[in-house]
Amino acid sequence: MSIVIKPVRPKKISDQVFEQLLELINRGQIKPGEKLMPERELAEAMAVSRTSLRNAISRLVFMGLLDHRQGQGTFVRAPDSRDANPLARAMEAPDATLEDLLEVRMGIECNAAALAARRADERDIRALEDSLKEMTVEVTSGRLGTEADVSFHMAVSYAAKNPVQIHIMRTFYDFLFYGIKENLYYLYEEQSRIQLIIDQHTRIVNAIRRHDPDAAYAAMKTHIGYVLDFFRNREAI
Repeated sequence: MSIVIKPVRPKKISDQVFEQLLELINRGQIKPGEKLMPERELAEAMAVSRTSLRNAISRLVFMGLLDHRQGQGTFVRAPDSRDANPLARAMEAPDATLEDLLEVRMGIECNAAALAARRADERDIRALEDSLKEMTVEVTSGRLGTEADVSFHMAVSYAAKNPVQIHIMRTFYDFLFYGIKENLYYLYEEQSRIQLIIDQHTRIVNAIRRHDPDAAYAAMKTHIGYVLDFFRNREAI
């Protein structure tokens, strides 16, 4: 059988810049609406030419992940509108509820946590720890903390190392955290709930750090189950 063998070529600098920026976006370390560093500073920080940086940014703009605004800079794209978000359209079904959304989240994220426990490397675990620290600072300072919460759950999905999972989660959280932000205010308004939620996230991180898929699955299930029960009880009032 005749096969064609192609030479292996080193990655172009612009490809490496693209991959690093994409990772930061997918991990939630650069958040929707956040402005990137000025081009000169970012190129210096990455030790690359401004041409390589521009090529990488152009690809991310084309993918719809970045938005270049003339005279203002480059920003991570904010979540799509309800019309553009397929999950938002699904939620417009007459009988769709927030509980339905959280039940779907249960299936997606418990699996992601188990995969993350199997596949996470040291960088993934550091990203989870950093997101947890940020969320703790946000909520204990009296702020809502939803963006830090997004970063945490995106870090779990990224650690699962499944590109389809990452794409689904980006769409999911665009709607969950930005489309119903007003509902999350009630979840975080009591100090006792804040500490409990932080403890739940901590158990997820610890299970992933131990590479224990069953414990990670169970910890995520406990956390999402708590959120689901909270909204069920609130709606019953």
